Amino acid sequence: MKKIAFKTLGCRLNQYETDALASRFHSGSYEIVDFNQQADIYVVNTCTVTNQSDQKSRQTINQAHRQNSDAMVVVTGCMANNYKESLLESKNISYVVDNERKAAIFGIVEKHFRGEVADPEGFDRDVFSYEAAYKTFHTRSMIKIQDGCNNFCTFCIIPKVRGRATSRPAADIYQNIRSVVEHGFKEVVLTGVNIGRYNDNGLNFEQLVENILALPGDFRLRISSIEPDGFSDRFFQLFAHPKLTPHLHLCLQSGSESVLLRMRRMYTAKEFRAMADKLRSLYPDFNLTTDIITGFPGETEEDMEATLQLSRELKFSHIHTFKYSVRTGTRAERMPDQIPEKLKNQRSNAVRKVSEVNKREYFTQMIGKPQRLLVERFGADGVARGYGQNYIPIRLKAKGIEKNTFVDVVLDGIHEGKELEMTAVLL
Repeated sequence: MKKIAFKTLGCRLNQYETDALASRFHSGSYEIVDFNQQADIYVVNTCTVTNQSDQKSRQTINQAHRQNSDAMVVVTGCMANNYKESLLESKNISYVVDNERKAAIFGIVEKHFRGEVADPEGFDRDVFSYEAAYKTFHTRSMIKIQDGCNNFCTFCIIPKVRGRATSRPAADIYQNIRSVVEHGFKEVVLTGVNIGRYNDNGLNFEQLVENILALPGDFRLRISSIEPDGFSDRFFQLFAHPKLTPHLHLCLQSGSESVLLRMRRMYTAKEFRAMADKLRSLYPDFNLTTDIITGFPGETEEDMEATLQLSRELKFSHIHTFKYSVRTGTRAERMPDQIPEKLKNQRSNAVRKVSEVNKREYFTQMIGKPQRLLVERFGADGVARGYGQNYIPIRLKAKGIEKNTFVDVVLDGIHEGKELEMTAVLL
């Protein structure tokens, strides 16, 4: 039995694809081991969204080679699309597999060990031909519903490395969810590059979500990172359903109207605020998290203050903060007034401080309120940890509870650790 190890960098879409590949190799009688262990095959699912992502991807590829110089190293993901030629020249890499053929990695490895020609280019392109993942690295199950993007934001390389937007057939999505629920998963997370633009022969994202909520089984549904593309009132009303978690990671990027315009985003800060206000008016405890880019070309102090002010007012409980990173071939690469790295760092730190204050305020607001905790793991101290429906990290000291089960709790405090968590007691 050959040993295979996986490492995923970047987004939840990559996580879904790695989980699906791991399941396929497990069913094919390969032993899945930790990436830090000796293995016969290492699969590195890379990210290229920023320069830092490129650096981490390269470090991970080199780590695999150092651990076993005789191992097969398969590099896939967005960096494989963006830097394919240079990666093919590396002696430390056995195969470079683009996103469109990532699902074929099992077949490529099998051909290799049978002594056959295993050229990735000989496999069909298909971004949806993954089997339902049952052997995953997460308690929750990612479900890929869409790939690619047609927005062409001026800073973003994703349309180049993921291609144009395409949607998975709805029938396949429903069957995938039925399968993972039968495997015992309690939380399903819809993921893709731009899932709000989902469309399968006229069935849009809102209708897809409504149909998923009608599927049988004891599971809850979470929506992954989504663009604020202007949703109808019907979408907001769906969050009243007990299966749909009251949390959205709604990507803002900037609170400045002029920066959003130069980024070529498909909404204004005013429209974003209206969406957030609508959700909070319907569900006062709704949890909003977001992405923000600092140091976009031409960003002024006034632009940065507009971002900080909007972040305070909308009370995002977490802000995933990126420093703007030049991506070759994007329109922003050619823009004047590029921001110095030192100033980007200062502005990123300012956003993180707002995020920390917001998180503490939101956690304080939630004390005394019920949550349905999905137990994901137990620490060495025996404390159970997981997330409530509002995507709040919770720790619980209680006997007789098991992993991958729902537990009804009441939040009773804030735990100060490496990361803020909330404490809870059983209902």
